Amino acid sequence: MRIVACNGFGLEKEKSNSPEEFFNRSVIQYIKDGEEKALNVLYLRYFDEMVTQWTPYHANPVFQTPKREIFMADLIALVCLLRDQSLLNRKRLYINSEKELAGYFENIDFQKLEKVFISIDQAKPYDIETPVDYYIQS
Repeated sequence: MRIVACNGFGLEKEKSNSPEEFFNRSVIQYIKDGEEKALNVLYLRYFDEMVTQWTPYHANPVFQTPKREIFMADLIALVCLLRDQSLLNRKRLYINSEKELAGYFENIDFQKLEKVFISIDQAKPYDIETPVDYYIQS
């Protein structure tokens, strides 16, 4: 799998009675078997406040590459895809449970995630041979 881009953003209200401002979208673009795909993960914005519970980071932004600050919303789709390979066959994922999102972050090697972002921010797609390489082995 070749990672092309990872980005996140907060949704904005389109209608006055819409709850969109309570959600973030995390998007990963990747190439698998020669086909470009994207996974969109929609989740409650409130979960960004849990950064210290699920990651070694102390605040949002969680880390910085030479070109930009990386926020939780930027890395959630990548983490979900690494943790659950069945998502390779999906376009969208909705997460509304703290427990579900926390499960995606279990045993993730965050130092390796930083390398992914540094590479793609230099316009160099990042190849992932096997997602297991991104788990902390106990």
